[in-house]
Amino acid sequence: MGVLVPKSPPAPPLRSDIGFAPRLAALYAAIFVLSGIQLPFFPVWLKAKGLDAGTIGVVLAIPMLVRVFAIPVATRSADRHDALRAAIVIASMLAVAGYLLVGLAEGAVAILLTFALASLAVTPVMPLTETYALRGLSARGRAYGPVRLWGSLAFIGGSFGAGFAADVLPARHLIWLIVAASVICALAAMMLAPVSVGDGGALSAAAPRKNLLRDKVFIAAVAAAALIQSSHAVYYGFSALEWRARGFDGSAVAALWGLGVMAEIVLFALSGRLPLFFSPGVMLICGAVGGALRWTAMAFDPPAVALPILQLLHGLSFGATHLGALTLLSRHAPPGQAATAQGYLAIALGAVMAAAMGLAGLLYGAFGVKAYAAMALAAVAGGACAAIAQRASGQPAL
Repeated sequence: MGVLVPKSPPAPPLRSDIGFAPRLAALYAAIFVLSGIQLPFFPVWLKAKGLDAGTIGVVLAIPMLVRVFAIPVATRSADRHDALRAAIVIASMLAVAGYLLVGLAEGAVAILLTFALASLAVTPVMPLTETYALRGLSARGRAYGPVRLWGSLAFIGGSFGAGFAADVLPARHLIWLIVAASVICALAAMMLAPVSVGDGGALSAAAPRKNLLRDKVFIAAVAAAALIQSSHAVYYGFSALEWRARGFDGSAVAALWGLGVMAEIVLFALSGRLPLFFSPGVMLICGAVGGALRWTAMAFDPPAVALPILQLLHGLSFGATHLGALTLLSRHAPPGQAATAQGYLAIALGAVMAAAMGLAGLLYGAFGVKAYAAMALAAVAGGACAAIAQRASGQPAL
């Protein structure tokens, strides 16, 4: 007769699993507070430091240039050493040092060089964090959207908070808000739990692929995301100017922008409860449809009463595109290349958006709001790429 052994109690959750989602949400919030401060107010600081408009434009273009070099190095290193958390922490800490140097810099050349160093550190943080999130949340059976939405909320809070601070602080001191936000970001990164390729669950079972850049699904998905997201160029660059010219005050413009962000937050919150029909490819197609409808309507200079309705389409044109692209790539990338895949996506998004912004300026200057028609065409082209990705991944195209 065998010896009866008492049944062991279930193992307690790993310490790394305790609070995984809240810690990740805190990092997203910190990253987007930094963005919410830097995007609107870093140019104000540059002007206060005596830089002219042309030089400010050169400085602001630096992150788009250095990401081409910084992101592949960081993401490939994280994949090679299976060290996502370490890569995020190191990049975040180096970003703090970089922004400190920017704050201490005097003169256009010194500011340009130090901001280049800060950008080298900070640009990989987001693709690394996205990879970390998708890998860790998948292993724990958690949806990505409800965690990521805290970043969008924090962006709104960071922008409004910095706006109030800018009314009190001299413009030459605004850089220290950015430095403080980068410190918070580094602290949040240090609170993360380690994840590994083994945490990827179903992702680890994906068939290996030698070269992502020769993979049809990967290329089509990246092209779709880049085209649909770049279709926002006229909106990002000139919607506020257009609305102000139509007599909208600053509060109304901020409310319209905030409504768009709230629409994406709602989608992120509901993403874990969507029917299975909404595969990543279908989400990309929905993003393209939302963008095409939105920009076509904007090209006809719609009345003010229609603008809030059109702003709600941001949940599709941005939110669905973002969710679809990240999820599709995370499922499709072979083991050990998840961060590399997100890095390629980030580079493509930055490069295509930079080109689209340049084109948007020319089109808006020549045609005004009719420039949105070109953005609608970009969304349609992105939808065609999304359909190719959907079909190539083995799912029926819509």
